[in-house]
Amino acid sequence: MKQKLNTLKAVDSKECYSGLVYNFGPGPAVLPREVMQLARAEFLDWHGTGMSVMEMSHRSSEYMSMAAQTEADFRELLAIPENYKVLFLQGGASGQFAMVPLNLLAGKNTADYFHTGIWSGKALKEAERFCKVKVIASEDSSMQSIPEAETWSLNPDAAYVYYTDNETISGVQFPAIPDVGDVPLVSDMTSNLLSKPLDVSRYGVIFASAQKNIGPSGLVFVIIREDLIGHASKHVPSMYDYAIHAKKDSMYNTPPTYSWYLSGLVLKWIKEQGGLESMERMSLARSDSLYRVIDESDFYNNPIATKYRSRMNVPFTLIDESLYEKFASEAKDHGLVALNGHRSVGGMRASMYNAMPEEGVDALIAFMQEFERTNG
Repeated sequence: MKQKLNTLKAVDSKECYSGLVYNFGPGPAVLPREVMQLARAEFLDWHGTGMSVMEMSHRSSEYMSMAAQTEADFRELLAIPENYKVLFLQGGASGQFAMVPLNLLAGKNTADYFHTGIWSGKALKEAERFCKVKVIASEDSSMQSIPEAETWSLNPDAAYVYYTDNETISGVQFPAIPDVGDVPLVSDMTSNLLSKPLDVSRYGVIFASAQKNIGPSGLVFVIIREDLIGHASKHVPSMYDYAIHAKKDSMYNTPPTYSWYLSGLVLKWIKEQGGLESMERMSLARSDSLYRVIDESDFYNNPIATKYRSRMNVPFTLIDESLYEKFASEAKDHGLVALNGHRSVGGMRASMYNAMPEEGVDALIAFMQEFERTNG
């Protein structure tokens, strides 16, 4: 029997997670259970078409209507001004590390980069293939804070200024939008876009891979001010030219159709939860609770300067490093998974994106307190 499901049914989070694990992975990350339930119901027959979205032509009227609605919801949530294009591309954030300089240099040969963690470091290394990169602010190798604004050395003639708003690995986040004057500001917001309200008009380009707060992997969202489009040189490959993707409404080639569809469901879910103001309230509640437990303990430690702590990714260490494997193993037995820190820094890390329910954080805190009691 054909089904036509147009809205997300509200499901109690405890019901959603009954018998399942709490996924604290940094990405691909937890998705709203309601979204996955709806996607399962629509999997074989999307809105009475008799086809899965996965099978549907991206140029069909049915798919195009879904894609247009996804963009409309995205624009509404972020209050994106009319003079900005929204692109749905492939290649992830790492692809944007190259696309940004290839499109924004526009005859200039220098760009300014904040180096505050591993991801901004990767981006500036890629940019060095195409231009001279000036590091305007960089912390030491520990990457535990962000230099104060009075120490920044901005170049007014730079083609753009680039920063990573939230460093997923080290757990460092900018507390406010950097003031860089009239130079176009570019930000990688892969791990925190849609977690809080945002003044898009302060930026030239914002990009974010979907697999944290928006949807499954395979799709990257690009928000770009229109006057920055069309400046790529003739030597830039077509797939790396923003202008071509903008002209073709992100359909220059076959896009990641199912990721686009699922991301659209997540956007509807965010709207139904109360929008970005609600996402920010829940994010603050989750992270404040976890940081409080860590700070009040002599057993756990978070090394990041308080002002710059991430709301999405909370790294922490244990007083006895030999306990990491035991901690992760016992946490998994309690349904708390993907808590290992990144291989480059070690320790533990709890990533708490929009879809992480409060009950998951409560369960993690209860486990941490019991683990400390029995191993401290």
